[in-house]
Amino acid sequence: MASVLEIIQGINQAAANAYDGSEAKVGLQREEGDPILDRRVMDGFKVRFIGPILRISYQSEARIQDVKDKGFEDSIIAHLKEIVKFLKKEYKAITGNSLTLKLEGDHKILVQRMSNYRTDVQAQCDYRIGGLTDTDEVKSGSEKENLDKAVKDWLALGPGKARARKAGWNDPSKGK
Repeated sequence: MASVLEIIQGINQAAANAYDGSEAKVGLQREEGDPILDRRVMDGFKVRFIGPILRISYQSEARIQDVKDKGFEDSIIAHLKEIVKFLKKEYKAITGNSLTLKLEGDHKILVQRMSNYRTDVQAQCDYRIGGLTDTDEVKSGSEKENLDKAVKDWLALGPGKARARKAGWNDPSKGK
């Protein structure tokens, strides 16, 4: 049984082995075609850890006419699946152990227009990492609630009271 640190280091090394120019075939668009004769596609991925969850983020550029195609979302999801397949294979080669990733929730895809010709595509999906038993779930709501409360408290002070409080005044109309 591998420790949490060994699992995270193995996944990070597997992701690092996918640098642009490597011989590894990850399933990205930049690997298709001739790099000298064809138009280069800017795409890549990164991994993040949120407790026992591995978040894979994929970013690419696409033409607007490609976004309108019926199978566009399916092709983005296919790229994400190829990335997961690559990570599992590389992890096995690096550590000798297998990596278990279970999909958590749905894939999220965001397409933003950059010009009349190009768009920016960002996609992400979360996977639960098998074998991580010593980690705690990250509660995203608690940090957000604390920030919301702090902002509401600050806004409740009003413009004059906030300045007075910062300066250490009791009453802003009387001065220091």
